[in-house]
Amino acid sequence: MTTLDLISAYYDAFNRADAEGMLALLTDDVIHDINQGDREVGIDAFRAFMARMNGAYREQLADIVVMATPDGTRAAAEFTVHGTYLRAEEGLPPAHGQTYVLPAGAFFAVRDGRIARVSNFYNLPDWLRQVAD
Repeated sequence: MTTLDLISAYYDAFNRADAEGMLALLTDDVIHDINQGDREVGIDAFRAFMARMNGAYREQLADIVVMATPDGTRAAAEFTVHGTYLRAEEGLPPAHGQTYVLPAGAFFAVRDGRIARVSNFYNLPDWLRQVAD
């Protein structure tokens, strides 16, 4: 599987809400840089993150464009998030089914045919404006 195929498979699993399918594409020591948040390390931390996100948001990604370096060790993706805010997280506004559309991107490191780092980026102030009461 090429790096482009790997990243595409990751987002295909995301759009199917298949967390285990996503996790199967990660290294055991995956690094996850959360947008405007902490760095988490390890597949168990990523699994817990996905459980939190799947409880608080329902999202589909569209217009996905994936790019990779010639050697396949780095990749990037640009996409549009179409989401519904289901349950509030600490420090964020109350949730009551607000919808949002948000441009986003991610950077990846790939090692031995698996994703070793995921760094996600989106405009948090834009999201906050969209879900404000």
